[in-house]
Amino acid sequence: MSEVIRVAIVDDQQLVRAGFSLVINSQPDMEVIVEAGDGLQALRALATYPCDVVLMDVRMPNLDGLQATAQLTESGSGAKVIILTTFDLDEYVLQAIRAGASGFLLKDAPPEDMLEAIRTVHSGDAVIAPSSTRRLIEHLAHVLPTEQRPDTSALAGLTEREREVLIEMAHGYSNTEIAERLFVAEATVKTHVGRVLAKLGARDRVQAVILAYETGLVAPGS
Repeated sequence: MSEVIRVAIVDDQQLVRAGFSLVINSQPDMEVIVEAGDGLQALRALATYPCDVVLMDVRMPNLDGLQATAQLTESGSGAKVIILTTFDLDEYVLQAIRAGASGFLLKDAPPEDMLEAIRTVHSGDAVIAPSSTRRLIEHLAHVLPTEQRPDTSALAGLTEREREVLIEMAHGYSNTEIAERLFVAEATVKTHVGRVLAKLGARDRVQAVILAYETGLVAPGS
C-alpha cells in the first residue's frame, strides 16, 4: 500500500475546515491529522503531530498564515505549505512563497483541484499545473513592484536547454509534459529541473517559476 499523505488544515472558519476534511478523508491515500483555527494553534499541533502537507489560510487571528508559514519553514519540519487564497489576496501569495510556501490554491477551487494540489506538492512535482494557479502567478508577476524585481543575472548560469525547461515549468507543464514537448526522456527533464533549482538557489519549482516571471524570462499571458 502506498504512503498515506498526512494533511493539516489551518483556517479560522470551522465550516471550511470541516468541508476540506470531509473531502480529504474520503481519499485512500491521504488523512487529515491536524485541524487548527490560527497559526499559533497550528505550530503547536504540528510540533506534536507532524504532517506532510499543510493547507494554510492567510488571514487568521493571533498568528496569520504568512508568519506561521515562515516559522514552519524555519523549524525544518519538512512540511509543504499550500496557501489558501482568493484573487484579492494576490500580494499575500507572493509574500507567502518567499516565506516558504510550496504552492497555493484558490479557496473556491473544485475539490479535485485541491486533492491534486496536495498530491503534486507532496511529490514535489508540478505544483504550478492548475490553470487557475497559472493565471494567479501571471497576475502576481504583472503587479509585482519594479523595485522587487531581481537582477536578470540570476539566469546567467543557465544553459540554453535549462532556460527552455524553466520556461516550460513557468507555463505550468509537468515533467512528463515537458519531456513530450522537448522530445527528451522524463529522467532527463528531472535532471534539468534539479540543475535549474540549484543554479537559481530556488527551494522548489514555485520559487523558480516566480523568478522566471520576475526577471522577465517569461511574460505574463505569454
